[in-house]
Amino acid sequence: MLIDTRSRTPQEMYRLMSGIVVPRPIAWISTLSGAGLVNLAPFSCFTFVSNSPPMIGVNIGRKAGKEKDTARNIRRTGDFVVNIGTLSMTDLIHSSAIEFPEDESEVDALGLETVASIGITAPRLKIAPISMECRLERVIEFGDTGAEFFVGQVETIHVSDELYDNGKIDTARLDPVCRIAGPHYAGLGDIITKQIIAQTPKTVIVDQR
Repeated sequence: MLIDTRSRTPQEMYRLMSGIVVPRPIAWISTLSGAGLVNLAPFSCFTFVSNSPPMIGVNIGRKAGKEKDTARNIRRTGDFVVNIGTLSMTDLIHSSAIEFPEDESEVDALGLETVASIGITAPRLKIAPISMECRLERVIEFGDTGAEFFVGQVETIHVSDELYDNGKIDTARLDPVCRIAGPHYAGLGDIITKQIIAQTPKTVIVDQR
């Protein structure tokens, strides 16, 4: 089957791409509204873009052309927290994606507790085993639907003690949840460990005839 992307609507392309680019980590973002309410929402177009300084990037689209609360809050305060949820928190993460009224906090509605951040205005989730305090670095526009890529510099990382081992994160113990197409989520599954290659291997030519 061949798919001509130029003949597909934005909604059709979203359904296709979200099923192709999988699995995707989830940035469970907490921000602070102008009224002082804590907003919480999950975003699965999320990755890290730099290690020096440490920066992460999150794509935030629009709903019916309207800017989402998370994007508006980040633009106003200049900061946000990326919380990393576990597979056991899938129900909470999914529920926080519901479009709550602007004057209602997802955190309050879900009965979640927050903790004040060290250097920014947005609080972090107490339940999250990892939280990254981020300062907005830049916003980059993409495409025709108003999607924007928010890049934040990570200033402080909060990590549960049992996950931290000699400068690394025990990913298996973290047990993060990821997003696939539609209302579907998944865990890590089997972890395959390979030997670390100490030097650049010689070019290998594979005969595909």
